[in-house]
Amino acid sequence: MTDAATSKWPERVLDPMDRISEVLFGLIMVLTFTCTLGVATATNIEVRAMLVGALGCNLAWGIIDGGAYLIARLSDRGRVILSWRAARDADAAAARRIVADALPPPVASALEPAQLELIRQRLIQLPEPARPQLTRSDWLGAAGICLLSFLSTFPVVIPFLLFAEARLALRVSNAVAIALLFLCGFMLGRYAGFRPMSMGLCVVALGGAMVAVAIALGG
Repeated sequence: MTDAATSKWPERVLDPMDRISEVLFGLIMVLTFTCTLGVATATNIEVRAMLVGALGCNLAWGIIDGGAYLIARLSDRGRVILSWRAARDADAAAARRIVADALPPPVASALEPAQLELIRQRLIQLPEPARPQLTRSDWLGAAGICLLSFLSTFPVVIPFLLFAEARLALRVSNAVAIALLFLCGFMLGRYAGFRPMSMGLCVVALGGAMVAVAIALGG
């Protein structure tokens, strides 16, 4: 395997948006536990129960989200095959529209009808694709999603293991969570082409609002 292929391997397994999203979901989930802890009357048993609940909930969420990721990968591959068959079986004009619809709008708008026709002709020459199936990268991606959701819990709950006073632990935990939310937003801004600082602040505000909604609804 070449160095170039090795450097691209993580992106093929799980793209940056998937990684950022899982960390965000994990942070929001664990914050619904820490923010409902009554620090004024919290006992060691209550703190321990909160830690176990937060870890277990994020592990369960990671497993569920990993399964949803696998289903989505199969669905995407199935949709690609259906689009190919539709382009193969349709008349030339309809097939060109199908090809254009499958491309990103800026790319489709830049192609001339002759270029779309060339793509259609190349598609017709392709052999019948195999049935959609999960690959090694898909399973690794699902495992990565589960692991990210689970590991994102630890930075927020570690203060409760380090500090005996629940109030101090909660303040440190919240500060860590806010910093991580901002970092996720910052990375999202860089990935999606937005202003990183502004996106970081927006994610902090959105994350706080989502935690408040989850707590209010009994989550």
